[in-house]
Amino acid sequence: MKVITTYFTIFCLVFALCFTIGCDNKDKQSTENEASETDEKKTNTVFINIGTASGGGAFVQVGSAIAGVVEKNIEGLDEGVEWKVTAESTKGTQENIRRLVSDDGNLEFALANAAISYFAVQGEGDWKKVHPIRAVMTLAPNIGLFVTTKASGIKSIADLKGKRVVVGPAGAGFEYFLEPVLGEHGVTYNDFSPLNAPYFDAADMLTNGSADAAFMGGAHPIPAVTQTSATLDIFFIPFEPASIDKLVEQYPFFDKRTVSAEEYEKILTEPFDSLNVGSMHLITAESVDEETVYNFTKTVYNNRAEVVKAHKAGRAINEKNVVINVGTPFHPGAIRFYKEIGIWIE
Repeated sequence: MKVITTYFTIFCLVFALCFTIGCDNKDKQSTENEASETDEKKTNTVFINIGTASGGGAFVQVGSAIAGVVEKNIEGLDEGVEWKVTAESTKGTQENIRRLVSDDGNLEFALANAAISYFAVQGEGDWKKVHPIRAVMTLAPNIGLFVTTKASGIKSIADLKGKRVVVGPAGAGFEYFLEPVLGEHGVTYNDFSPLNAPYFDAADMLTNGSADAAFMGGAHPIPAVTQTSATLDIFFIPFEPASIDKLVEQYPFFDKRTVSAEEYEKILTEPFDSLNVGSMHLITAESVDEETVYNFTKTVYNNRAEVVKAHKAGRAINEKNVVINVGTPFHPGAIRFYKEIGIWIE
């Protein structure tokens, strides 16, 4: 009888232990499932990629600053949603525009030159067809400079004839604004040897003598110009005032600008009259949903001081400048925010 009792006791203990383990496993699995569901909610990540340009200009710095500001401060997202925002170095405006409207382009926003956007959105020039892009905000003016060395002997844009001139990175689309500018000064691409290179490479080419002059444009000071002036005596080739007037009259993206001497202390002793050859602006595809563009625009604008810390071009994010029409229609999401804060101009 004792033996039976002992077996019965052991059986009960084993049954109880298995039951306890089973319950523990069930509770553990339940807890893990709940945690997994919570993690899924927390990791509902939306990836936002911003196209910029090659190194040496302001696009990379400004685009990176905007990406950092938006990821850190994004407003208006649903609970459980987060944005991962990155800035990608590209060949510039043309690549950015094409990738924005492509199904697999992997860009949600981009920086672009307003002159190139102007022709793309209308399907003119080499664009062949309309590219449905929309403006988010107008940023810093893209103030153009034809840069050479004092030793080159080049004193005017007309003197570029017969020279080796860097006209921007290959595929960047600088010809959309450079051809009108050169044309008003009596020069065509056939009159000189056009070379393609990013700004820092162009600076090296001026230094080693493989180029006689280079066009550089952007928000000032342009890093590549500043770098070059540290080792070379740089000269800014002047624009003809009458040519500037005609260009401003003909195109919505051109306007007169002056470069202050303080921006380039080693080069200028007085202000330099120049030309905005198409403002840097932030663009997106027409197909991007209104809420995304609204939240993005709101975050950049409300945290614009953080962008300024990365580059002075951030100062252009103000109530007067961001809504300037440079020839590309604005996205409804951006318009909604600007109307909300009372700065939209009908």
